[in-house]
Amino acid sequence: MDMAREQLQVLNALDVAKTQWYHFTAIIIAGMGFFTDAYDLFCISLVTKLLGRIYYHVDGSGKPGSLPPNVSAAVNGVALCGTLAGQLFFGWLGDKMGRKRVYGLTLMLMVICSVCSGLSFGSTPKAVMATLCFFRFWLGFGIGGDYPLSATIMSEYANKKTRGAFIAAVFAMQGFGILAGGLFAIIVSSAFKAKFDAPPYEVDAIGSTVPEADYAWRIILIFGAFPAALTYYWRTKMPETARYTALVAKNAKQAASDMSKVLQVDIEAEPQKVEEEGKSSYGFFSKEFVSRHGVHLIGTASTWFLLDIAFYSQNLFQKDIFSAIGWIPPAKTMNAIDEVYRIARAQTLIALCSTVPGYWFTVALIDRMGRFSIQLTGFFFMTVFMFALAIPYDHWTHKDNRIGFVLMYSLTFFFANFGPNATTFVVPAEIFPARFRSTCHGISAATGKAGAIVGAFGFLYLAQSKDKAKTDAGYPPGIGVKNSLLLLGVVNFLGLLLTFLVPESKGKSLEELSGEAQENNEQENDNA
Repeated sequence: MDMAREQLQVLNALDVAKTQWYHFTAIIIAGMGFFTDAYDLFCISLVTKLLGRIYYHVDGSGKPGSLPPNVSAAVNGVALCGTLAGQLFFGWLGDKMGRKRVYGLTLMLMVICSVCSGLSFGSTPKAVMATLCFFRFWLGFGIGGDYPLSATIMSEYANKKTRGAFIAAVFAMQGFGILAGGLFAIIVSSAFKAKFDAPPYEVDAIGSTVPEADYAWRIILIFGAFPAALTYYWRTKMPETARYTALVAKNAKQAASDMSKVLQVDIEAEPQKVEEEGKSSYGFFSKEFVSRHGVHLIGTASTWFLLDIAFYSQNLFQKDIFSAIGWIPPAKTMNAIDEVYRIARAQTLIALCSTVPGYWFTVALIDRMGRFSIQLTGFFFMTVFMFALAIPYDHWTHKDNRIGFVLMYSLTFFFANFGPNATTFVVPAEIFPARFRSTCHGISAATGKAGAIVGAFGFLYLAQSKDKAKTDAGYPPGIGVKNSLLLLGVVNFLGLLLTFLVPESKGKSLEELSGEAQENNEQENDNA
């Protein structure tokens, strides 16, 4: 009886399908979620300085108001905490209820919370910040659900030849989201600048922040709801993935009819095969799972954790770097809206030059080079550039060498995106069995977000000067920027070593990778 040894016809049809229109609609539908995720997560950093000026102005101070450390950490970090929780919860739910049913839900949550975070109200600064944090947490929760679901849906729809490129393309929409955030902030701040001109802070402290500025940050935050709302309709129309329907929900007929429509070919339903495929049913917390997939899960989670420590620490250095190269002049020489404009312009330039190209290099090369070698070279160059920035750090701080510093810095993040930032997202969606796929991706992604929290906040404190007189307002002394960069170099090197735990998934079918095909053969031999 050779039945289960051949792959289900419907899955085989997906594996060998030529790249066609539905692949691109899937990329757009899943990718728009990611576009929104990136927009929402990164646009907050464009407006934090403005929030400080509006809500924490100190009369008679030489410097414009700024968010106190704990408020700043809450506003920036609460969305990351929400994302971590959302990845675990929706990852698990996606395996329980099906990818599609949960998919619309995450999107609605994102739309509602984007709008609400822009409408944060209160009579005191504290109340406004508290409402903002509340909605940013739930916004993050929705964004978290998008990670495992988008990756899983894309990998289950793709063919085996170009699957890596498709999943990476969904992830690469992040780059466009960051770009859109910057561009939209430039448009809004230019419009406000033209309409409500104001003197710089040092000329007129109170007049430099026009009352209308309070609308600017709200408009920027609310705009995140639009791209998500646009794709909601298409998400609800997308059929459940065949791999879920056939391998998890065990409905061969439905899977065959759904994919016949999508692929526009006739596919025969094979209920008897589905029955056989269903006999292997070890649970997630079983010894069997640990022995088959335990090391892989540790590999995907730990590499993502280490990568995100390095990746999210960039936000800290970004503002210092921009100020150092003179892209952003001292705060007191600008009015509130002008500052938003300058920060947005600098972030957009960085996104255009290093972030976006890195993602698309991955899309172009992932199915040629393979995930493993992209991740390895990425971590390798990140390690090299971090040490090259850290060891002669004093050399880079001189005015004449600043451009070199920015170039090296951009290269570090080019290799993060053409490297582990993309591959850590792709691989967990490929190597686990269908019934745990979304859960395992969620666990890996959540571990990554824990790394992001360490990167964003741990280093905020660590990078402070050792000299108490030179620390930022409200922070205790840290280990200094040079030692922080050295530490990040070590983190990247560890990532390089742990990459060896993760298998190469290029060009194989999902069932072959996850061992589902082999599981069924073993069952057969037992039955024979």
